[in-house]
Amino acid sequence: MKAKIIASLLIGLLVFSGCSVREDFSADPLHNYNVLWETLDKHYSFFDLKLPKDSSWRDMYHKHLPKIRRGMTNDSLFLVMTELMSELKDGHVNLITPFDYGRYWNWQTDYPSNFSSDLVSRYLGDKYRIAGGLRYSMIEHNDHVHDSIGYLRFSSFASSLSSSNLNASLSRLSKCRALIVDIRSNGGGNVSTSDLFARYFMREARTVGTTRHKIGPGHQDFSSPTPIHLAPLQSGVVWLKPVVLLTNRGVYSAANDFTLKMKGLPLVTVVGDRTGGGGGLPMSSELPNGWGIRFSSTQTFDMEGNNIELGIAPDYQVALRREDIAQGRDTMIEYAIDYINERYKEFRKTKKWRK
Repeated sequence: MKAKIIASLLIGLLVFSGCSVREDFSADPLHNYNVLWETLDKHYSFFDLKLPKDSSWRDMYHKHLPKIRRGMTNDSLFLVMTELMSELKDGHVNLITPFDYGRYWNWQTDYPSNFSSDLVSRYLGDKYRIAGGLRYSMIEHNDHVHDSIGYLRFSSFASSLSSSNLNASLSRLSKCRALIVDIRSNGGGNVSTSDLFARYFMREARTVGTTRHKIGPGHQDFSSPTPIHLAPLQSGVVWLKPVVLLTNRGVYSAANDFTLKMKGLPLVTVVGDRTGGGGGLPMSSELPNGWGIRFSSTQTFDMEGNNIELGIAPDYQVALRREDIAQGRDTMIEYAIDYINERYKEFRKTKKWRK
């Protein structure tokens, strides 16, 4: 089934690439503006989800069109195009030029960060281990040495992460009775890394959601939903003890995908803030002036049918409090520790984790 999905996506990319090849270079601002709008109109996947109910993508075209004028500078054209693309409120919609990178960050910056790198360094301690992009240790900070809880920090799915890294870190934390996995402010990276990481916390194959991709120019031209399957490891260290996954609004794209795959696992509890989203697979194209554009081309849903583009809610909503920060305490990590301690005795008796 996965092979069929990949094949369908590749066919779509080939067809789209064939349609978007420009015959002649053109620096004309209006022409480039029109091509940008039309490309997104035919291939972007979240118009109904992102635009206000009383407006359309055509309205956005006319809203910014008066700013386009003959002879305008590249810097000015870049700003107008970025403003148009920002109407979609999508971190996966970008304008790529030799001099700047058009982006929309408000999906994250309009909310509390609920993260402090200084506090994270305290909980990791001075002797934490490094395995690829992972940083890990047993928590000793704030008198938690006897709680026997491991802490694993992964800040980017663009960082290196191999089976060897995961086997090494989880085996060295195996004496801990539970694990806190902190992916707060992880802006994403490789979805294949998300798959690999999640498989270390499951014993059996499972379906985590569905996906569909754009197959035509209409805003509702999508393929039929296809299940997203995740297979367990054939070999390696599988963690089958309680896990608390820490999230915030900075969790995006592949990190959002990882949250989707982890949340439904019986021993995993998600604590923190709603993730930032980014559930669409990005596609790229080129404008007549040579600038690149990137945009979401698929939709992903959880098992309840919720679109994960706008984020995934935690099992327990917890915010970082100023009074705790002043005392060198991370509210969300402390909540996770208390939560584990409160339920662990029951888990030892029943082997079932009560969320």
